[in-house]
Amino acid sequence: MKTGFYAGSFDPITLGHVDIIRRSFALVDNLIIGVGISASKTPCFDFGKRKSLILDATAKFGKVEVVEFSGLLVDAARQRGADLIIRGLRSAQDFDYEAQMTAMNYKMAPDIETVFLASAPETSFISSSLVRQIASMGGDTKKFVTATVAKELKKRFSV
Repeated sequence: MKTGFYAGSFDPITLGHVDIIRRSFALVDNLIIGVGISASKTPCFDFGKRKSLILDATAKFGKVEVVEFSGLLVDAARQRGADLIIRGLRSAQDFDYEAQMTAMNYKMAPDIETVFLASAPETSFISSSLVRQIASMGGDTKKFVTATVAKELKKRFSV
């Protein structure tokens, strides 16, 4: 059985993330979603809420586990027994950054392979930061996130 590790902030999880997660199951039997926690960032949603939203958005897929981590991605993946690190790519700029990070990860953990999944055209422009910005200005986020996430964003940013 292959285990994948898909890391991100997921603040909030978007339809782009959901698409990458769904497609990951063509490569792995189990997927661990690592929610990166940064002491220097103030998230929109705490880890508990992000975990809940991720589990809701992925309930129809295979075995998904959501964990938080800080520190190196390869360390978190290794601690969880992952065989693959899964990275989503939205653009050429993403590829440039991810290729460099993959090379560094390979030097630290040559036993863990990294695979890139290109975003589907219909989700390639979606980012959590833009979704938060739209929500903070009272915009409708339903085209970019699940209904549950849209509801939580509306609650979070209602004045």
